[in-house]
Amino acid sequence: MGWTVADMPELSGRDVVVTGANSGLGYCTARELARRGARVVFACRSEARGAAALERLAAEVPSAAAEVWPLDLGDLGSVREFARRHDRERGGRLDLLVNNAGVMALPQRRTADGFETQFGVNHLGHFALTGLLLPALLATPGARVVTVSSMLHLLATVDPRDLNSEHHYRRWLVYARSKSANLLFTHELARRLRSAGADVVAAAAHPGYAATNLQAAGARMEGRKGVEAVMALGNRLIAQPAEAGALPILYAATAPGVRPDSFTGPRLLNWRGSPAPSLRAKWTRDDRAAVRLWQASEELTGVRYASAP
Repeated sequence: MGWTVADMPELSGRDVVVTGANSGLGYCTARELARRGARVVFACRSEARGAAALERLAAEVPSAAAEVWPLDLGDLGSVREFARRHDRERGGRLDLLVNNAGVMALPQRRTADGFETQFGVNHLGHFALTGLLLPALLATPGARVVTVSSMLHLLATVDPRDLNSEHHYRRWLVYARSKSANLLFTHELARRLRSAGADVVAAAAHPGYAATNLQAAGARMEGRKGVEAVMALGNRLIAQPAEAGALPILYAATAPGVRPDSFTGPRLLNWRGSPAPSLRAKWTRDDRAAVRLWQASEELTGVRYASAP
């Protein structure tokens, strides 16, 4: 059967932030962390949907300690306000950050700060959030950062000449680039933490093909009913449930011995099944590409990472 939620350790006293926790993978991840005793912040763009998720959580895990805090990863002002609130209310401590929220294959759009939306939300928002929360992570022994990527990263690497896809926009390739950016970010973050001797593990995970609301979101925005129906049918016939897709994320977040810069996914063809080391494009371990992306991300977001104490 492999690793399951039954193998998760007790997490009482641990402080956790999960982005995009109101539905899908994020909700399943946050719920299981709360079930093990963690105090979980549901970081959600929509406070109404976050509140609905808390009601569901209360019914499923009555003992859960959880709150909803607003976070719009497409607005760096919102990211900075979230980090300030975390510092005020959590006393400079954070055991686990799960960078889960994301968008997929949307029509071309811009964030509040003018970035292409998939790159801006999936990568830049999480880059900024992690950097702003890093002092709390560094101050907490055994802390982890888990960033959720996708097997679709295999379709394309980051184009340093066109990070915001201003010259050519193909929605699925742009999504793939944002997911490669997640892995390059994890690679460079892990290297920097290791060089500083920090007791923080940066790892990545992906859900395989899991049934969530992401696949059909772009088609729904444009009113393409046929594409939306095909995506929904694929979710029903081929995808594994979100609960199963969350297992690699939960493994990377809680299992003992998770290595820095590891990439965990489903065992069976990287599609479904219990967590296992995942196939990964060689370009996501390219040191020079990772440094270039890091430097560009610092310039675009204005966030500079703290050094380990």
